[in-house]
Amino acid sequence: MEEKNYQEIVRNLLETRQYNKLRELIADMQEVDVALVMGEMKDEDSLKLFRLLPKDMAAEVFANLESDDQQYIIRFLSDRETSNIVNNLYADDAADFLEEMPANVVKRILAHANPETRKDINQLLQYPDDSAGSIMTVEYVDLKKDMTIGQAIERIRRIGLDSETVNICYVLDARRVLVGTVDLRYLLILSEDSIIGDIMNDNVISIGTMDDQEEAARKIQKYDFTAMPVVDNENRMVGIITVDDVVDILEQEATEDIEKMAAIVPSDKPYLKTGIFATYKKRMPWLLLLMISATFTGAIITSFENALAKYVVLTAYIPMLMDTGGNAGSQASVSIIRGLSLDEIEFKDLFKTVWKEIRVAAMCGATLALTNFAKLLLFDKIGLSIALIVCATLFIVVIIAKCVGCILPMLSEKIGLDPAVMASPMITTIVDAISLLAYFTIATHLLDFS
Repeated sequence: MEEKNYQEIVRNLLETRQYNKLRELIADMQEVDVALVMGEMKDEDSLKLFRLLPKDMAAEVFANLESDDQQYIIRFLSDRETSNIVNNLYADDAADFLEEMPANVVKRILAHANPETRKDINQLLQYPDDSAGSIMTVEYVDLKKDMTIGQAIERIRRIGLDSETVNICYVLDARRVLVGTVDLRYLLILSEDSIIGDIMNDNVISIGTMDDQEEAARKIQKYDFTAMPVVDNENRMVGIITVDDVVDILEQEATEDIEKMAAIVPSDKPYLKTGIFATYKKRMPWLLLLMISATFTGAIITSFENALAKYVVLTAYIPMLMDTGGNAGSQASVSIIRGLSLDEIEFKDLFKTVWKEIRVAAMCGATLALTNFAKLLLFDKIGLSIALIVCATLFIVVIIAKCVGCILPMLSEKIGLDPAVMASPMITTIVDAISLLAYFTIATHLLDFS
């Protein structure tokens, strides 16, 4: 059934107070679908629906809600109801939820959580945002080298239900140092008397707790893992990152990059759930900065006021030159930023990258200049000297724009800034100023302004 149909049916059942039918419908739905339906409802109706959820379903639905909806619901739950939800959440989901809560609410929730849950949550909350440690879960299956497969299976039966995944089991020594991994399929296929140490894979790929979450996503994507172990500085295992976390990371990072490339301060809330003033605050700083920086282009035009007064026709081609330069720079910057994010390009490749962009720019610039030259002579009917000035500038601007578009993102990453910050708006502003300087410099040398 489609999500829209679910919303209509749930809303009708709530309005007509057919709660038994509603419970039956919810029981057949996926938790994430219930969360999506609740996200589209009024707060009061969302709370009513949440209270009708079966206990074994409530925690998973809660984990899939947006933070604003979670905060609203938690305000109306008793301490007992709240502790039941938190205790049934995976530790990483609970930590994510608590990070968005006010301090007084966090204190209240942790006070009623069981000691084991409280310890796990506090452990995750100590890691920096966007680190591998902050998104890992501490629920996993650990085994010993000297166990038999029969003993391993018994352990999985004991703790597997509370683990994020049992597809991969992790072999630890007495100090909890990660020494190997075992796929569940080998435990099911091989003899129960086989020793774990003999069948485990000791070539383990892991990630550190303080490494960036994007690095974890890249490794899981590269090696086609469903989960990756997270270790501390002494290689002791502390948790795992699963592929569902990676999907969230990739979506989050892609959204941040798109917003930065559009000169917007990144937001962690959906568009319709972000208030007008909050949206204003995220857009205004970059607009102010770009507006002020754009005054340089006005100053350049003013400084060549006499030239424009004598050759007014030059003014007609300023927008075309600036737009073409901005577009050329944006093409290069987007390609380079994408390459940097996928680790296809490194700073050491700077000269190789610039040389490639120069050759591409020369071909693009020549094609544009020749096409424009024909247009200027045949359709615009302007003089040969003006046509040469415009087309020569166009060729130079495309080359400069593509060089700027590839160099700035690579320099940004080198000095520790996000390359996406140097995307379209910033590069366009820089290229606009360069385009005007090149245009008027060439015109000054080829035309008589005396």
